[in-house]
Amino acid sequence: MSEQEFKRALGYANSAFDLLKRSGIPPYPQFYELLYTYSTGVNPSLNARINTIFRNGETPSSDLAETLYNEFLKSHVSDRMTEVSERMHARIQAVHEAIDLAMTTAHIYSGSLQAATGVLGGEISMTSIKALAEQLLVETRSMQETNWSLEQKLHASREDIAGLQRDLDDVRRESMLDPLTKIANRKSFDEGLAQAIAEAQVGETPLSLMIVDIDHFKSFNDTYGHQTGDQVLRLVAMTLKSNIKGKDLAARYGGEEFVAILPSTDLAGAVIVAENVRRAIQAKELLKRSTNEKLGRITASFGVAMFQKTDNATSLIERADRCLYGAKHAGRNRVVSEDELSQVLAKITADVSAA
Repeated sequence: MSEQEFKRALGYANSAFDLLKRSGIPPYPQFYELLYTYSTGVNPSLNARINTIFRNGETPSSDLAETLYNEFLKSHVSDRMTEVSERMHARIQAVHEAIDLAMTTAHIYSGSLQAATGVLGGEISMTSIKALAEQLLVETRSMQETNWSLEQKLHASREDIAGLQRDLDDVRRESMLDPLTKIANRKSFDEGLAQAIAEAQVGETPLSLMIVDIDHFKSFNDTYGHQTGDQVLRLVAMTLKSNIKGKDLAARYGGEEFVAILPSTDLAGAVIVAENVRRAIQAKELLKRSTNEKLGRITASFGVAMFQKTDNATSLIERADRCLYGAKHAGRNRVVSEDELSQVLAKITADVSAA
């Protein structure tokens, strides 16, 4: 974890503990998670509900916190996975029962055939032959019915399992998306970066990482409200996603930060992509939907780093994060790559010393 990421996480943690203390809610893990999530702003529905509670002057309580936790943070994805698993188990059990019945019927039928073979090997009257033939016909029909039933159940199982597979795919996609911006979430980013690094190592191809932070987002959020803040997050997410292509992956990293994984892209190419995204964000004028009031333009700062042979995911993120730090402290609304970071930091230090 980089120093900047540590500071952000610590800020969210302090805010969560402050809310727990002021509300008189016990600092149990689930309640801390609830208010930590509220502090990050990553769950817009949760934030809207808690903001309404604060506006209405309701007194927070442990019971209310428990209700909110169960509604917003208890894993609905896990519930859906459990449902799919139970359906799968029921279908497999039905197939097993049908197969067991078919095997039992086949065993009985085989026994009848062997018995008939023994009888036919000796002297037998026409009446006995007729009776034996009728018996075998009955058992053959029973065998056919059992096989038909098994075939029907296997056919139904194939269709049901195909549906279950689609449900599992939907659950997986849902678990990998940020609910507000509808781009990849942190979990998806972590997996995507690990895969991109592995491919870059095997193919010896370039890989770059871009971190984006919306400038002055907190003050904007405080001034215009969370709904408008959510609009800004969605706008930046869609702008980022529309300006990358191919195997590139845009994700929400947390709060007002976004990332983009850029496979087969060297540092110079990544800087060009970042500049395109920066200009596209700056070019969009924001309107408050409820009043059509013009709120001006938003800007963002960018840090860009390229994967090195000695890197892992953590070290690559830390270098990109240091570049973002340089961009923020050099005046914001700019792109800083690792090639120019030392120069930017030296200028910042010089300006501070001169002041």
